[in-house]
Amino acid sequence: MTTEGSFIQPSIPLFDGHYDHWSMLMENFLRSKEYRELLKDLKVKNYLFQAIDLTVLDTILKKDTAKEIWDAMKKKFEGNARVKRSHLQVLCREFETLEMRSGEGVTEYFSRVMTVANKMRIYGEDMQDVKVVEKILRSLTEKFNYVVCSIEESKDIDALIVDELQSSLIVHEQKF
Repeated sequence: MTTEGSFIQPSIPLFDGHYDHWSMLMENFLRSKEYRELLKDLKVKNYLFQAIDLTVLDTILKKDTAKEIWDAMKKKFEGNARVKRSHLQVLCREFETLEMRSGEGVTEYFSRVMTVANKMRIYGEDMQDVKVVEKILRSLTEKFNYVVCSIEESKDIDALIVDELQSSLIVHEQKF
């Protein structure tokens, strides 16, 4: 990392094949540089060239502007509406079949659930906290059965946020 003024300049996010994650990081990086509106700027094009793997870069070298490069990456890795819908269906199935594994900790399980839920949000799914909370409560291992009953009886599930549920379950997990 290099310094720019008195601030530490974050490194350019490298494209690792996961377009959704990379594009979010890259957009935030560009916004922090105040270049988002200037996608035709040569500096932004340079940032993109640094961030994109050579094998991918070879397929988009003929693009003249940073905006064209960005759009080509989006089309190539995000796909059209049909492709997005297909990705969403795969994620929905993954979400529906998620279950806490025997021996898995609360933090690890929440991480797996939230990863899938956040990917679904990226693809346009309206993932309210209540849907995630209900999923988690349904799919915990049997050792959490009494905790789930207690939470369902004492808390308003519709108002319960994921972080609150996680902290409550971690406290109970530590007692096992």
